[in-house]
Amino acid sequence: MLLSAFRSSSRLRHTPLRTFATASASKNATSGAVGLLDDLSYRGYVQDVTDPQFLHAALESKPQVAYLGIDPTAKSLHVGHLLPLMCLLHFHVRGHHVIPLIGGATGLIGDPSGRTTERELAETDTTANNTTALVKSVERFFKRALLYADNRIVLAENRKIDVRAKNNIAWHRDMSMMNFLRTVGVHSRINTMLNKESVRTRLQSNAGMSFTEFTYQLLQAYDFYHLHKNFGCTIQIGGSDQWGNIVAGISLIDRIDAPAPTADAPPRAYGVTTPLLTTATGVKFGKTAGNAVWLDASLTSPFNFYQYFVRTSDAEVESYLKLFTLLSWTEISETMESHKLQPEQRIAQRRLASELTELIHTESGRLNAETMTKIMFESELAEVTAKDVLAALAGDRCVQMVDREELTTTPVTRLAVKYGLASSSSAARVLVLSRGLYYNNRPVPEIPFVLRDMHLLNDELVILKAGKDKIAVLVARKPEES
Repeated sequence: MLLSAFRSSSRLRHTPLRTFATASASKNATSGAVGLLDDLSYRGYVQDVTDPQFLHAALESKPQVAYLGIDPTAKSLHVGHLLPLMCLLHFHVRGHHVIPLIGGATGLIGDPSGRTTERELAETDTTANNTTALVKSVERFFKRALLYADNRIVLAENRKIDVRAKNNIAWHRDMSMMNFLRTVGVHSRINTMLNKESVRTRLQSNAGMSFTEFTYQLLQAYDFYHLHKNFGCTIQIGGSDQWGNIVAGISLIDRIDAPAPTADAPPRAYGVTTPLLTTATGVKFGKTAGNAVWLDASLTSPFNFYQYFVRTSDAEVESYLKLFTLLSWTEISETMESHKLQPEQRIAQRRLASELTELIHTESGRLNAETMTKIMFESELAEVTAKDVLAALAGDRCVQMVDREELTTTPVTRLAVKYGLASSSSAARVLVLSRGLYYNNRPVPEIPFVLRDMHLLNDELVILKAGKDKIAVLVARKPEES
């Protein structure tokens, strides 16, 4: 079986990410044809995992409880959160219990992992507000992801339940320092803490490390212990920079729940880390010119979200299909085969963008994004209806109600000026001569050109466009609306 690709060593055995034979991709992994750990590894979720043989057996024997920690550094999730969230989603749809944990308490300290300088301490109110917003954002993600999943795989009724996020301020708020030292500190060894990579790196720098940051690993370790003790949590998922913190949590569980398991006995807890995802150019995934691509439609529209993934390079698109969709191995393989036959059609990128936009913004968001893409970039609008256009642009200021008489008697150049597509009549004429002014994605043929009823989409509206990004949708006002 695929699990044989894992290597094991020491009490906390772990494995780096492995690439499996392409022949295995014929299996419909998402429907359960192979084990969860094998599926996660094939898709690229696994950087390291403790005790893989034992974890595989545990996952196959009965439902486990897995948690993922999320720092409240912003009010919304962005696409950089997608990889660990999708990993957690795979656990949920396979019948396991999941706990998204927002660090309302640990966010006040700041995780030093992966940083060369100390974070500025976050304001208490800011962290609290971000935590409240993130709880809603995470729960919305899972609610929509389960709708997406239910349309693609066989989903048991008990898997359609809402996933609830927790906030670790609930158990850290009232814990005194004395109690923390007696509960956690007494089981923690300074030499082990000093050997953590995040600590060693900082201690070797001129900036050093504050005691506050140094103890962060104990706070996160206690989170794992608390969830293990009170909710039966056995698995922590985190980014590759969280390996040391995860191991600290496993060690704390073993020490408090002494005696520790023997070398041949199943562990009490496990850790799974996901890789740090970067683009082919080495840029951290989810960052464009320093700005995150948000999962909140008010911060990044479904159209812009869709366009972000349509622009995925050929070098990245197959790995993104594995990581960010619930398509089976077979569907991914077939999509890539079709894509390689006609790469100019960007078949794989369009599939990726459609799948992910539906997952994040529901089916209506996907349809709106696809409609906007046709409006903005495709020359033929035969399959687009006026209803589609108005749904895609609902609430957008580019939609204007216009008297039908004005629409069908005024030269398009004058309409372009009036509705903000050109700064002046002369600028509008230049656009026509350079074939840069369009009606329903067709170039305006001449400067005096006037629209007729037959030019209106479904006899209802016309889409005027200047260049690649200026658009005005002029809707013919019905007589009773005049």
